[in-house]
Amino acid sequence: MKNEGLIGLHAVVQGVVQGVGFRAFVIAEAQALGVTGWVRNTWDGKVEVQAEGTRTMLEELLSKLRRGPRNAVVYAVTVDWGEAGGEFSGFSMRRSV
Repeated sequence: MKNEGLIGLHAVVQGVVQGVGFRAFVIAEAQALGVTGWVRNTWDGKVEVQAEGTRTMLEELLSKLRRGPRNAVVYAVTVDWGEAGGEFSGFSMRRSV
């Protein structure tokens, strides 16, 4: 079943993004926007986000990822756009990899 109007976003955020509440920030922002997906820390100090929503919703989330919460310092955000798989029912935190 196709999710009409929905697309996928995979983002990796680099900078001072662990230990500053970044994942909780992403969850709150994604839920406020109605975006589904997940967020997790990576072994090399980055934060990874997989999200699905409309282009407008995901562009807004992306702008928030580029800013981050108050104590974060974002150096770069790598972005890949794709199709929505429709596998998420909400937005959650996944175990770090």
